[in-house]
Amino acid sequence: MAISSESVEGLIGTFRESLEAQGFEIYPFKVGWYNAVLSPAHHLHYPADTLAVVVLSSPSMFERSFLPFLRSQCCEGLRDPIDQCSAHTVSSAVSLCFPSQSVDVSYDYEMLPNRRPKFLAQTAAHVSGAAYYYQKSDVHSPPWADKKMFGVCIHPKLGGWFAIRALLVFKDVRAGADLQQKDPPDCVRSQEERIELLERFNFRWQDWSYRDMVPTEERYSDQQREYFRTPPGQRGELLRHWGFLTDTDSEKQSSTNKQG
Repeated sequence: MAISSESVEGLIGTFRESLEAQGFEIYPFKVGWYNAVLSPAHHLHYPADTLAVVVLSSPSMFERSFLPFLRSQCCEGLRDPIDQCSAHTVSSAVSLCFPSQSVDVSYDYEMLPNRRPKFLAQTAAHVSGAAYYYQKSDVHSPPWADKKMFGVCIHPKLGGWFAIRALLVFKDVRAGADLQQKDPPDCVRSQEERIELLERFNFRWQDWSYRDMVPTEERYSDQQREYFRTPPGQRGELLRHWGFLTDTDSEKQSSTNKQG
């Protein structure tokens, strides 16, 4: 039986509060909204009205979750520490808030055997209304001819200062017809701004200027910027310098391409 949008909020309310206190945001959507904009190869294999939730991290996650996570010595030193923190935080909240629910959880770094990501994070953010996914197709007569341009999500309050971390699918929960899809706020409206955004992201992503295409309420702290600006292979040494890892742990830190 399908549940109302009010019941959806009742179901996920405690989960939302738990994660918001730790620097995360959640946005519910129906699996059908996601599948409708993707090729079958990327579909989520659940009924169209199955309830799903996408999880984002805001800048405050670093101080509220990541640093306490490191202080607790939960970091194994074998995987990306941010990934470990996100998985630990989300999985703990799922276990606490949904003890009787069957919930499939996928993280942004996980891959299928065919090397495709388990879910397309930016598409999930867009269809949930969390952040607008700007792509080359959003530009009329793009100036880049046949050049491949990667798209980027912009959050209405955080700009580009956020990351998409996880997808939850409530296998046995069907959302009712009153859970209506809402378009994400289109905060980069002009064609000139969209061109500038995509060029900043594709050609100058390392200067992070694309993150400030819109006014933002929150940005990464200086310590967080130092962490993400440090090459992945050197972050273990940085954490050791900060006192969070032993020499052995920093040597084990694997190199990843995560930009945060």
